[in-house]
Amino acid sequence: MSEHLDVVIVGAGLSGIGAAHHLQTALPDRTYLVLEARETIGGTWDLFRYPGVRSDSDMHTLGYRFRPWTDAKAIADGPAILDYVRATATEAGIDRRIRFGHRVVDASWDSATARWTLTVEHAAATVTMTCSYLYVCGGYYHYDSGYTPEFDGIEDFRGQVVHPQHWPDDLDHAGRRVVVIGSGATAVTLVPALATDAAHVTMLQRSPTYIMSVPTVDTVATRLRALLGPRRAYAVTRWKNVLIGTLIYQLSQRRPAMMRKFIREQTIKQLPAGYDVDVHFNPTYGPWDQRLCLVPDADLFRAIGNGSASVVTDRIDRFTERGLLLASGTELEADIVVTATGLRLLALGGIRLTVDGREVPLPQTIAYKGMMLGGVPNFAFTIGYTNASWTLKADLVAEYVCRLLRHMDAHGYDRCVPVPDPAIDTRPLLDFQAGYVLRSLDRFPKAGSRAPWRLGMNYAQDVLTLRHGRIDDGTLRFARATRHRAGSDVLAEPGGH
Repeated sequence: MSEHLDVVIVGAGLSGIGAAHHLQTALPDRTYLVLEARETIGGTWDLFRYPGVRSDSDMHTLGYRFRPWTDAKAIADGPAILDYVRATATEAGIDRRIRFGHRVVDASWDSATARWTLTVEHAAATVTMTCSYLYVCGGYYHYDSGYTPEFDGIEDFRGQVVHPQHWPDDLDHAGRRVVVIGSGATAVTLVPALATDAAHVTMLQRSPTYIMSVPTVDTVATRLRALLGPRRAYAVTRWKNVLIGTLIYQLSQRRPAMMRKFIREQTIKQLPAGYDVDVHFNPTYGPWDQRLCLVPDADLFRAIGNGSASVVTDRIDRFTERGLLLASGTELEADIVVTATGLRLLALGGIRLTVDGREVPLPQTIAYKGMMLGGVPNFAFTIGYTNASWTLKADLVAEYVCRLLRHMDAHGYDRCVPVPDPAIDTRPLLDFQAGYVLRSLDRFPKAGSRAPWRLGMNYAQDVLTLRHGRIDDGTLRFARATRHRAGSDVLAEPGGH
C-alpha cells in the first residue's frame, strides 16, 4: 500500500519551509512531508549563484513572520538568505521531514476517498503516495532553464555566453570585458558585483528600468533592536517597511508623474554631473507597472561613476565574433556576455492535476484568494506579491491553510472546494507588465474581477482577509467523503451549504 500523509508540501524553498513551520506549530498532530525535486533546501536561494546575488526586498519583510531577521544587513546576499532558510528548517526539525530528489509530476484527486494520489519521480523510478491535502509551494520559476531570446549570430561569438540561472563555478571574469544584457533585478545586481574585478562591465538594455538606491543597513531597525529586543523590533520594522512600500506603490499608481519626477531626481543625485539620465534611466512605462529595482547603497550608480561600468541603451542586431553589433551600428566588444534576459515561469511546478478522472486545464480555472483553485478540492498554492516581499503573502497563505484545516477538523469535514460564480469576469492572475510574466500568463489560472477571486496585492488588506476573515464565507463548500457523490463538482455539506 502507498504511504499516506495528512498534508504533502511540494517544495523546500522559502515558501515550503515556512509552510511546514506554520503547519507543525499550529497542527502538531498532522502528519506531513515536504517533497523537493532538487537535492537541497533553499529553492531560489540555492539555485541562483551568480556574483552578488541578493534579495530585491528588505529582509524584515522577506524574512518569516515567526523568525526575526537579526543580521545588520537589511538587503542581504544570497548565501545569508540561504543560511536563514536552512537554519529555520534545522532548528524546527523540518529537515527530517523532507524527501529530496522527489519530483511530483501528477496529482489525482478522488472524491470517494477524499484523497490525492501523487505520482512522484525519484531516482529514475516512480513512487506513489496519498495525502488528504496538497499544498504546492514551489514558486513559479522554471528551475530547469531561464529565458534567452533568439540572437542572430550567437554561434559566431568567440567568447563565452552565460545565463545567470546556470552560472559556472569556474567562470573567471577578472580583467575581462563583460556585457550584461538586461536591466532588471538580476542585471543591476550583477553589474556592480562583476565590475569589482572585470576590465569593464557594460549593461546593455533595450529600454530603461526604474532603479532606486536603498541603505543596506536599516538604522531604525538597529536602534529598535537595542530598545525593544529582536522579536518586538522585528515586528515593528516589518510593519514600518510594509507601510513605506505600500505608500510608494500607491503613489506610483495614483500619482505616476510625481513619482517619476521623484525617482528621476534621486537618480540624478547618484550619477556624475551631466550624465544622460533621460536616455538610460527614464522608462517609458509608469512607476511600478513593472517591479521597481532596488540597489543597496547606490552600488550600481557608484560603479558607473567610477568608470568600472557603463550603460548602453540600444537594440541588438546580432552577435559577432568579437561581441555584439547594435542597431545603431556600434559594436560592443566582449569576452563574456551574460544574458540576464529573464526567467521562464512554470505554473504549479508543472504538476498535472486531475479531479475524479478529469484533467484540470489550469488556464480555464479561476483562483480563489490567489491561493486555491475553483473546483479543485483540498488544494492550495503559494504565489507571493509582485509589489512587495514574497514571504509576506507566503506567511499569510500558510496561516490560512492551517485555519482551514482546523475548521475542517472542528466540523468533521474532509473535503473543501471553492465554487466559482459562473457569471464572474476573469482577468490575468498577475496584473503585472514584466516580460517574463506576460510570456507565460496564458498557461496560468485566471483571477476574478471581484473578491474572493481577485488576487490582492495589498498586505494589510490580506491580513484582515486571510488571517482574520471567515473561513466559511459561502464560497467554500465543505463535505464528508461519500462514495455515491464521487465526481461531483459541488460538494455536499452536512450543514446545508
